[in-house]
Amino acid sequence: MADGSQALEFTPEVEALTAPLWEKVRSRVTPLEWRLHAPLIAEINRLKREKNAVVLAHNYMTPEIFHGVGDFVGDSLGLAREAARTDAKIIVQAGVHFMAETSKVLSPDKKVLIPDLRAGCSLAASITAADVRLIRQRYPGIPVVTYVNTTAEVKAETDICCTSANAVQVVEAAAREAGTDRVILLPDEFLARNVARQTDVRIIAWQGRCEVHERFDAEDIRQVRAAWPDAQILAHPECPAEVLELADFAGSTSAMSDYVTRRRPKQVVLVTECSMADNVAADAPGTEFVRPCNLCPHMKRISLENIRQALEQERFEVIIDAGVAARARRAVQRMIDLPPPAVPARYDLVKARSHVDVELI
Repeated sequence: MADGSQALEFTPEVEALTAPLWEKVRSRVTPLEWRLHAPLIAEINRLKREKNAVVLAHNYMTPEIFHGVGDFVGDSLGLAREAARTDAKIIVQAGVHFMAETSKVLSPDKKVLIPDLRAGCSLAASITAADVRLIRQRYPGIPVVTYVNTTAEVKAETDICCTSANAVQVVEAAAREAGTDRVILLPDEFLARNVARQTDVRIIAWQGRCEVHERFDAEDIRQVRAAWPDAQILAHPECPAEVLELADFAGSTSAMSDYVTRRRPKQVVLVTECSMADNVAADAPGTEFVRPCNLCPHMKRISLENIRQALEQERFEVIIDAGVAARARRAVQRMIDLPPPAVPARYDLVKARSHVDVELI
């Protein structure tokens, strides 16, 4: 191979080593695909032991990555927290670049690798640190809350970070601390609009969007409901409000996963990135997953092959300026230090008001 890696074979030894993992994913991966994946999985897991490394696998990774080589799996902030706790010397981020940066921010002494430098994020790319500085000039004294789906440079310019799970709690805490009834919530417009419907704090929003979730609309949900009337529909709060209004439940990626594994609905629709359904399905074998979903092209740049190459060559290390990292760490840590919300990780459809205006920057 051009990068120096040697081709790997599906030997009886590899088959035996990976048999438990095959049982986990066999409903989502064909036997032919597994013969290609299993040798890479066995080699990656060997390299991890050799180099004292771990792989952080986001919910949107394909099943062979998520279940095959992920040492820690979950949403972006959950992975970063695990990165900070682990004793491993090397962290491979099976996700997108802003996630690798967050891991580096919380684990400055560890080597953090991203398998493909092109694994970006449309939402994170929608705003820059310079934009935030200009926003602060326009709205002096108004606290700035930043979604974790942003670069380290953007986090460094803000007061506190939030996730889709705790955005309402963080916005209200920021408003109380600043003694104001207005908060700037960046950069996801739909998350900001959905948060505004659950709080009396007035929201000032940026017009950033996730290219996966913004493509869903109310007609999609109505068609799913008509075709599968018994299915439970779960939506991510980065979707438009009209989608959440028609859903049975709305919450973060971890909340949706928890909903399925705890309640075990007979049929479920996850209105989010496609691979999440595959990964949750492995832990909910009795649930049928209906699949109206959208692929994230950036997440799909991560493969077993480039994870292997990242470990072999320790390549594409994430480096962040020390001053930027320290300021970004403060914004993330302020969020982590808040007590957990009373209703964790879900968007409250019962409390949500039908319409609330936000001020768009």
